[in-house]
Amino acid sequence: MKKIAIVEDDEYIGGMLSELLRGEGYETVRAFSGSEALLLFGQIKPDLVLLDLMLPGASGEEVLKEAKKLCPVIILSAKTDVGGKVKNLNAGASDYITKPFDNEELLARIAVQLRTEGGRGVLSLGGLVLDPETYEVTAAGMPVRLTKTEFAILRVFMEHPKKVFSKSAVLDHIENFVPDGEESSVSVHISNLRKKLEEASGENYIDTVWGIGFRFSKEKADRVS
Repeated sequence: MKKIAIVEDDEYIGGMLSELLRGEGYETVRAFSGSEALLLFGQIKPDLVLLDLMLPGASGEEVLKEAKKLCPVIILSAKTDVGGKVKNLNAGASDYITKPFDNEELLARIAVQLRTEGGRGVLSLGGLVLDPETYEVTAAGMPVRLTKTEFAILRVFMEHPKKVFSKSAVLDHIENFVPDGEESSVSVHISNLRKKLEEASGENYIDTVWGIGFRFSKEKADRVS
C-alpha cells in the first residue's frame, strides 16, 4: 500500500484529502506544520508528499527541500502566480496544483507520479532515453538539451506512446510549464522539440496526426510493442 504524507495546516482540507486517498486504497499520514513535517520525514519515508506552502513553523519551501530527497512532491497551494509555480518546480516539486482543485484531477496526477517513481523511472523508447530525476535526455546516445517545457512534453509522449494528444490535451498535462497557457505555443514547443531530437539522432520521434494532434512516433512505438 502506497503511503502519502499530507502536509496541510487546514484541518478540514487535510481531513478531506485523507478521506479521499484512503478511499482509493492509499495509506495516509498527516503533518499540520512545516516543523512537524520535517520530524515526520525523519521517522518514515512516504511514497509521495502533498504539500501546502503556507505553513506554520518551517516554511513550505524548507519542507520541499527535504521532501524531494525522499519522493515526489505535489504542491497544493492557493498561490496562482506563474512565477511562484516555476520557482517551486525548479526547486524540485514534481507537480503544482492550485486550490481549489478537482478531486479526480488530483487523483490522476498522484497516480502519474507514483507510477513514474515506482514503476518506470528512466524511460527508454526507440533509442530515446529520458531520466525524470536528472532531466537528461539522449537520442541515439547523443545528449539533447531541452527546455523544461520541451522535456515535459516529451515525457508525456513517452509515457503514453500510442496515444494521440490534441494541443489542448498536451496543455492540460504541462500547464505548469507553459506560462502563457496558449494552445498556439504548444505547436511551437513541439516543433522545437522535434527539431532537437532529429538533429541529435537523424530520426523523427514525433508524428503529426493531421486534424487531431501529435503523438510519439508510431513506427518507433510499434517497433518495441
